[in-house]
Amino acid sequence: MSHPIDNRLRPAVEFIPAVVSTGCMALALSEPGMFLMPPIVATAAAAGFTGLAAWRASQGLDVLRYRRNLRRLPRYSLAAPGIPVSRSTLFLGRGFRWHQTHTQRVFQAREPESALWVRPGRLYRAARQLEIGLEDSRLLGRVCALTSWDSPLNPIRPLPPVGGDPMLHGVGMEDEQDVHLPLGERVGHALVLGTTRVGKTRLAELLITQDIRRGDVVIVFDPKGDKDLLRRVYAEAKRAGRLDELYIFHLGYPDISCRYNPVGDFGRITEVAGRTTGPLPAEGSSAAFKAFAWRFTNSIARALVALGRKPDYGLIMRYVTNIEALFIEYAEHWLDRSGPQDWRAMVQKIEGAVGKNRDLLQTYKGRGHHAIALAEYLLSMNHYDPVLDSLRGAFTYDRTYFDKITASLLPLLEKLTAGRTAELLAPDYTDTGDGRPILDWKQVIRRRGIVYVGLDALSDPEVASAVGNAMFADLTSVAGHLYKFGQEHGLPPLSGDASGALPRLAIHADEFNELVGDEFVPMVNKAGGAGYQVTVYTQTISDIEARFGSRAKAGQVIGNLGTLIMLRVKNVETARILTDQLPTVRVIKKIAASGTTDSNDPSSSSEFTSRNEDRLTETEADMLSPADLVQLPKGQAFALLEGGQLWKLRIPLADNRDDPCWPRDVESIVAELARRYRRAA
Repeated sequence: MSHPIDNRLRPAVEFIPAVVSTGCMALALSEPGMFLMPPIVATAAAAGFTGLAAWRASQGLDVLRYRRNLRRLPRYSLAAPGIPVSRSTLFLGRGFRWHQTHTQRVFQAREPESALWVRPGRLYRAARQLEIGLEDSRLLGRVCALTSWDSPLNPIRPLPPVGGDPMLHGVGMEDEQDVHLPLGERVGHALVLGTTRVGKTRLAELLITQDIRRGDVVIVFDPKGDKDLLRRVYAEAKRAGRLDELYIFHLGYPDISCRYNPVGDFGRITEVAGRTTGPLPAEGSSAAFKAFAWRFTNSIARALVALGRKPDYGLIMRYVTNIEALFIEYAEHWLDRSGPQDWRAMVQKIEGAVGKNRDLLQTYKGRGHHAIALAEYLLSMNHYDPVLDSLRGAFTYDRTYFDKITASLLPLLEKLTAGRTAELLAPDYTDTGDGRPILDWKQVIRRRGIVYVGLDALSDPEVASAVGNAMFADLTSVAGHLYKFGQEHGLPPLSGDASGALPRLAIHADEFNELVGDEFVPMVNKAGGAGYQVTVYTQTISDIEARFGSRAKAGQVIGNLGTLIMLRVKNVETARILTDQLPTVRVIKKIAASGTTDSNDPSSSSEFTSRNEDRLTETEADMLSPADLVQLPKGQAFALLEGGQLWKLRIPLADNRDDPCWPRDVESIVAELARRYRRAA
């Protein structure tokens, strides 16, 4: 039975018998007569001494290796072609299953008496100081390269510049293996938490690489517009031979961006108003204004669809500011279809009397005579049309009052329809000279496409949030369509399996708290059956709470994300999302005790007796504490996988030096896409 306390934080005494055995082996071979042994016996004895020396030296090396791993870890990097891709599992990096043993080792390594063996030695500290000093010298730049922490020519490499406490992984380095998540678990979705610049985007690149090369539908939301993430998506699409299936929607590069109408496709007409007004505030008194904006936008959308026109932000903006024009157009359309043949003459007769009726002009203050006549004529008819009645109700509002209650909607619509953004969000479907494709999620799924969505949130966070929120709502609607009808009402996909089976759809949403709204909850709650695999990345639980304005809704979102991967966090409340799900374990603590006892026996030659002993006591401790998650090095994480199994992970660094598919810069991607769109036009 192994000792309950790991005894490797001590001098490596195994080397003493190893050295003695080596000396005995040398004497047995060189001077067999000294031991009165014939040569054959001396050779056998030397072989035995050699085996003993090797065994004890191996034990000593294990002790040194364990202590070294507590101080620093070896570099772990993977070139993109070397990333393993499986049809049944998802590769997460290298790591080990965390047990009570590892908690015990961490507890022991943090004891004061263990500090001598855990802290970096003098040679490592000196090498690190040498490296820092040489970095400031151009003449000694080559020497600095030799002392760099990742150089194989450095025999005493300093600590890698990843910060944190390497001990958290070093306690299980000997058990490290490739960690895989079964693909069947991905429909339960995943949440990745970590503060800024600790490896979230690198983890996203690792997962996206596998999804693209596996042939899945891949949608990447990048609010910041990270250039390396765009280059990764492009490089992996090229490596997988899927460049023709790559779509890029980027608010920062309108010339090469796909066009997208966020409100053009829907399952129910009410979705148009929901996506348009979703970003508006809904707390306190703002809720009433949002409700009115929704009702008014819904009336416009219903009228546009009835007129055979596809809604877009441009049309909604136009008719929010001038509802009279839409009322006239729809009223005349409805009367031509359902009214009497002489309706025009009747309206003209009323219009002639409008200018003489001051009470009527006061009721419809600021409205045109023809529109007033239409409203009065329709009021006198017994026929009822819900769209027409809704438009007429909006038309009768006083313009001053109307402008006040739409004040929150108009600034948002103006941002969404200003400048080059209008070309992307309100595409002209009849413009055959524009080679930029129009993004349609159903077509993307049928073609097993790859979509990169760059929202340029640093330039205009409100527009980025509105567009991202609308895209999530659109995807949720598509999930409902797939539940009910399958792909395109049973039509086989344009590529891949013609059996009609739904493809896997991997959605990666970086900084997702900037994009989501209430419609995100049904996506993660119910869309797994439609093949959706959602992985979201954010920094803290507070970001989600701030977005939804409700702790309960934030908890609802987190509760629907089955897999949890947590990198370094700075918020204790965020860390508790993981640690509160773990059991407590019993750890053993060693206590040194000593004492003396006086002797009262005058006949005894002993004046006193003394004793020294080590006592082992058990105490209850958390398997992980929030402080452990605060001290994680960059590129490391704890993960709850497959129903609460705790794993410690290391995410590989990217190695793009010899990758022929890696683009030099984003401008080369822009140039390639511009050439493709010109050919398409």
